Amino acid sequence: MAAGGAEEQQRRRLGRLSALAVYRRAAGAGQLERRRRGTPLPAGGKRARARPRRGGAGSGGPEPEAPPPQAPPPPPSAAAPPSRVERAKAPAGSPEAKRPGGPEAKRPGGPAASPGGPRPAGEGGGVAGLLRRLGRVEDSRQRAAELFRWLVAPVAPGEFLGRHWERAPLLVRRGDPGYYAGLFSTADFDAALRGGEVHFGTHLDVTSYAEGVRETHNPAGRALPAVVWDFYQNGCSLRLLSPQAFSPTVWQLLSILQEHFGSMVGANTYLTPPGTQGFAPHYDDIEAFVLQLEGKKHWRVYSPRTDAEVLPQFSSANLTQAELGEPVLETVLEAGDLLYFPRGFIHQGDCLPDAHSLHITVSSYQRNSWGDLLEKLLPAALQMALEEDVEYRQGLPMDYLQYIGVANSDAVDARRTAFMEKVQGLIRKLVKYAPIDAAVDQRAKSFLHDCLPPVLTQSEKAQSVYGFPARWQDGGPRDVDILITKDTEVRLLRHGIVRLCNEEAGVMLYYTTENSRVYHKEEPKFLEIDPEYTDSIEFLLSSYPNHVRVDTLPCETLEDKISLATLLFEKGILTTKKPLVQV
Repeated sequence: MAAGGAEEQQRRRLGRLSALAVYRRAAGAGQLERRRRGTPLPAGGKRARARPRRGGAGSGGPEPEAPPPQAPPPPPSAAAPPSRVERAKAPAGSPEAKRPGGPEAKRPGGPAASPGGPRPAGEGGGVAGLLRRLGRVEDSRQRAAELFRWLVAPVAPGEFLGRHWERAPLLVRRGDPGYYAGLFSTADFDAALRGGEVHFGTHLDVTSYAEGVRETHNPAGRALPAVVWDFYQNGCSLRLLSPQAFSPTVWQLLSILQEHFGSMVGANTYLTPPGTQGFAPHYDDIEAFVLQLEGKKHWRVYSPRTDAEVLPQFSSANLTQAELGEPVLETVLEAGDLLYFPRGFIHQGDCLPDAHSLHITVSSYQRNSWGDLLEKLLPAALQMALEEDVEYRQGLPMDYLQYIGVANSDAVDARRTAFMEKVQGLIRKLVKYAPIDAAVDQRAKSFLHDCLPPVLTQSEKAQSVYGFPARWQDGGPRDVDILITKDTEVRLLRHGIVRLCNEEAGVMLYYTTENSRVYHKEEPKFLEIDPEYTDSIEFLLSSYPNHVRVDTLPCETLEDKISLATLLFEKGILTTKKPLVQV
């Protein structure tokens, strides 16, 4: 009996072991990732990556617009106060603090008018309805601008850019728990886990932050629902990396916004249990838009501590509470609210005891500064100067080591003065060799590689190669020939999906339609085109969003015009005004 009782007690103890406890025992104290200030961030579970990854399932290339799953109604705790806008306290003496009305101006106002005009009866609201309305906007640039307007509403985009962008945090309380309905939910999170393609570390981080210690608890392998939800039940936060790989709605939202920002737009979702915190205070190297989807979360935001931390190139290590000053903004976000803060602003969020939190952070402008452009431009300028100007190839003075260098920095020497003036003159002269357009094209080329592929509406699919009815039927292929003629009317699928680059190997046309939802899963996509076709590409860009007849393309012969249009159609770059084949 005694032995049997001991076995029963042992079985009960084992039955109470959580995934977190098992992980701690298996990993050992030395394997736990303890995040304190100054601790290096291991590659397998680091908090901020050099470039946000797009992890997960999902095929490459455009897909037709898919109806997102319905989000569950927000819990009763998510009821929001009356709509208002709040701005962070500005540091004393700053331009923001001197504006009339003070740095904490508040004004009433609800969400801006729906993009695309009045909502048609029966179309539905939430994010799904918004995206359907935007799908009827012909110009992709206007579509992107309208989506950004919705993102920051009721603040006007011009006001946001003038007062907050790269300057100061912004809190928008909307009083509308359904504002983001259909974007992403805990049900979508669970569905992603059940899809079987989520792996710990690659797509999902399990984290905790308690008593000043930040830990990551990622086992190896697939993130199975039973294990993930057990971690959550034991107080761990869940960060789903790149939800656009699992959610067609998030994919569509980000693919539209990237054209507005002209920079990669990524996202992570964060699910946090009541009464817990998943991450230590830190600042990031991205512009962050926090969209509260479910529940509520307590946030504190702090100004950069030094000039070097203003708009930093890289994210910080995790900080301790002792390193923080007073927050410039402290609030509880509820469903439908928005919090924006620029890169360099320290932030931390924790859940209140009575509600979980689900939010998605939409991010952009990583390594997209003037300095990042100059990193490409200046070496190219110097190379051109060396090739074209003999002054840059002339030898240095034989005795320059005697009067130049730190040891000679305080010396008064005419030779030193002349040397400094010579260097400064060469630097000033370097400007005329700077290939600014070519450097920007190279950044655009990188951006197009970063881009998500476009999500097609049903009508766009019908008018593109993705809806072309080629198929096997009755023992053979049917409707295979793409019959573009001189009278076919065509246009670019989106304005921002192509970029011409004049490179050493020739003229390249880079495009995004064959990109993957998984970040850099595919190599950059490009076509090498004959130089005489560049005018036609520029003509298509300048004509957008209007359709043009194939015979108006500025190619030498009609055969060239049809060949170019057919090639671009086959790559998904061009669409036709009417489907080429009626099925």
